[in-house]
Amino acid sequence: MNQSVKPVSFIARLVTTTLAVIVVSWLLPGVKIDGVITAILFAIVLALLNVLIKPLLVLLTLPITVLTLGLFLLVINALMILLAAEIVPGFIVDGFWWAVLFSIILSVTVSVLHGLQNAFSGKS
Repeated sequence: MNQSVKPVSFIARLVTTTLAVIVVSWLLPGVKIDGVITAILFAIVLALLNVLIKPLLVLLTLPITVLTLGLFLLVINALMILLAAEIVPGFIVDGFWWAVLFSIILSVTVSVLHGLQNAFSGKS
């Protein structure tokens, strides 16, 4: 069944992602964030980039992604983090490898938080 994204669901995901951005930036010395507002802006910009630009990048880099057995997606994710950091003032990533590490830890953290959110809301 195809369902559209509900505003409450979007806001819940945005809050979850914002919390994850704050936690992961606190853990990694190569990622700095000015505050909660910056984390919210970063989460919004990252979501927009992931919807608008990432699919095009994935499509254009499909051959290399296949050759690397999907590992090139880590590069694309890091590029999305770096681009979002350029757009959002107050969010600083010290380099490409910090962006890769931030991307990996952020993905895991968001997945865990979304899983907990779904468990407590009764969704599967």
